Amino acid sequence: MAETGVHLFLRCIGSAALLTLFPLSAFAAEDAQCVANVEKVVADGATPAKATPLPPELAAKLDAAVQSALPQTAAPGVIVGVVTTSGTWKAVYGVADPAAGTPMAVGMHTRIGSVTKTFTGTAIMQLAEAQKLSLDDTIQKYVPGIPNGDRITLRQLADMTSGIASYTRSPKFQDVYFAKPETIFTPEQLVAIGVSESPLFEPGASFDYSNTNTILLGMVIEKVSGKPVGEVFKELIFDPLKLHNTSWPGDSVDMPAPYAQGFTLQGDFAKPDAPSNATNWNPAWGWTAGELISNIDDLLVYGRALGTGHGLLGGAAQKERLTSFPGVAGYGIGVACIGGWVGHTGELPGYNTYVFYQADAGMTVAVQTNSDIASGGCEAKPTLTDDPGDTECSSPAKRVFVAISKALDHPYEGP
Repeated sequence: MAETGVHLFLRCIGSAALLTLFPLSAFAAEDAQCVANVEKVVADGATPAKATPLPPELAAKLDAAVQSALPQTAAPGVIVGVVTTSGTWKAVYGVADPAAGTPMAVGMHTRIGSVTKTFTGTAIMQLAEAQKLSLDDTIQKYVPGIPNGDRITLRQLADMTSGIASYTRSPKFQDVYFAKPETIFTPEQLVAIGVSESPLFEPGASFDYSNTNTILLGMVIEKVSGKPVGEVFKELIFDPLKLHNTSWPGDSVDMPAPYAQGFTLQGDFAKPDAPSNATNWNPAWGWTAGELISNIDDLLVYGRALGTGHGLLGGAAQKERLTSFPGVAGYGIGVACIGGWVGHTGELPGYNTYVFYQADAGMTVAVQTNSDIASGGCEAKPTLTDDPGDTECSSPAKRVFVAISKALDHPYEGP
């Protein structure tokens, strides 16, 4: 991959068996009041976000922050968006296709990985609001054969305290997918892999970020609604929020145009100086844990709706969600909260995404990168390092997101 405006110097270390959608195990426990004023956040959601440009001084400050992060950001291209009470700012850096020299552009689509989990959690809550299920139902009611299934609730699946192992950590999955990224996995196959290594602990006793949990919730959505989950997302989330550039690919590898090429050091074929192009790796393995595609405009709209509930959930349901974080890891009903930042990250081969709403300040920030390649002092994953003194292991979108959060005077300190 040719060197671009966002400098790439790639060094592969350790095993390639690192495929993940978003490891939350590093989350520090949050207290019961991650969002300082839940009532105000829910009420503020009814006020439309400003579409006017940010004041030039703030826009320049944000641009400088991103520019400062780029030298250590292991991605050929970056798309960023910020919406505050003062207006909106969007910017692009680097290239979408290094081989062709195509510059990154606002509106380009990327795979958003585990941000998908927030859609799945939202749909579960919407079905609960409609009294078609209860968060306290056990998974056995909908899917048989799950260890401790008579005691694991939908809520425990959503907040990652079920004790069901993640299929993505299993060699039974990794050995197949890394060798043949075109492989199509069914939800049933994915669950079977996770179940074969479960339980990890008693339901509710601990926290373990497991993609199998969210696959099971997707199966519940289909069973309760009687519809494919992609149709449910469109009906309950995409259409109400007018997310015209967010899509469910199913088993298709195609990306809607325009899109950015995505690069990774995961898999059996990547080399230290030649990352694999993962743009058309089949996304079916992520299903309701990580399969969605979107762009910056939709992510900014969705991030605000996710944080405030407006357009997605009623006031009581959103208050429940915004007070669901005090578990062992600051993770609630399909969403995380760290220092007032409500949202999620997404990572899968080729792409990295951050979407968060700063609930205390009414700000939405989204970052898309066309690489999942980490940088810094990473001990157990393929990495980039330009600066021997850079000891922090960080994904590309996180580096940019943290820089923006500091420029906004609300530093993000999540994993």
